[in-house]
Amino acid sequence: MSEKLMAVEIKGLTKNYGRKRGVRDISLSVREGDMFGFLGPNGAGKSTVIRSMLGLLRFQEGSIRLLGLDAVSNQREIMKKVGYMPSEPFFYPDMKVRDVIRFAAEARGLDCREEARKICCLLAVEEEKRIRELSLGNRKKVSIVCALQHRPELLILDEPTSGLDPLMQEAFFQLLLEYNRQGTTCFLSSHVLSEVKKYCANAAVIREGRIIRTDSVEQLSRSRVRRVRIWKNGKEESFSYAEGMKELVHRLDEMQVDDVLIEEPPLEELFMDFYERAEEDGNDIIEA
Repeated sequence: MSEKLMAVEIKGLTKNYGRKRGVRDISLSVREGDMFGFLGPNGAGKSTVIRSMLGLLRFQEGSIRLLGLDAVSNQREIMKKVGYMPSEPFFYPDMKVRDVIRFAAEARGLDCREEARKICCLLAVEEEKRIRELSLGNRKKVSIVCALQHRPELLILDEPTSGLDPLMQEAFFQLLLEYNRQGTTCFLSSHVLSEVKKYCANAAVIREGRIIRTDSVEQLSRSRVRRVRIWKNGKEESFSYAEGMKELVHRLDEMQVDDVLIEEPPLEELFMDFYERAEEDGNDIIEA
């Protein structure tokens, strides 16, 4: 079996905004066919990296290759093979939805009517409405159609589920999984840790403009922290614990608890522990 090629290769990407923080020395790679998560809180630099990938921002240092092509010199050819869904979609407000979808296809010189109809039916897109009549969630659905209708080799998704209701989020991810099974590489930027854990195999974590770790989602989810819930004299308390099990058992014995439950903490808490450990170690970049 031949080794999979890289769909995304970023080396040493640096983008400065003067006094405002940009991104510094970003390096990551995504293999073809992967469902890759790009995790970080709002303002961490996720959108800056994505806009640099798409040629929408000029960066000062580094290189980016998408599907084997240089992102700067081959931008037009790349855009025919890439689907992009921004976090906040903007369209001409007086255009009808069907015209926006057709315009997006014609911009790539493609006839996407059959695939567009399929996605519009699945997501219940109201094609005859004008953009200005749509809620954020319905604009996001139009954005999904525009990103997927040409069956791209690489999908770049920037906070794609914001504004979508839970049922539509589930439909969206089932659609993504279908495309992924057919070979589409997905680069999913998100601060929603649970959806990355559920759908992605690998991920990079960015904080304050720097990659602090790239690993499998399974490894990233592991932590020394446990959430401990205790019951004593009819009252419930909970706390986080990150030391050895012997020390915890000794502490619980001293507390003379009536009952105890030890479980994994929420993903958000796992990553806060992860950030703190990275700072304690003094590492800007940790890669498995």
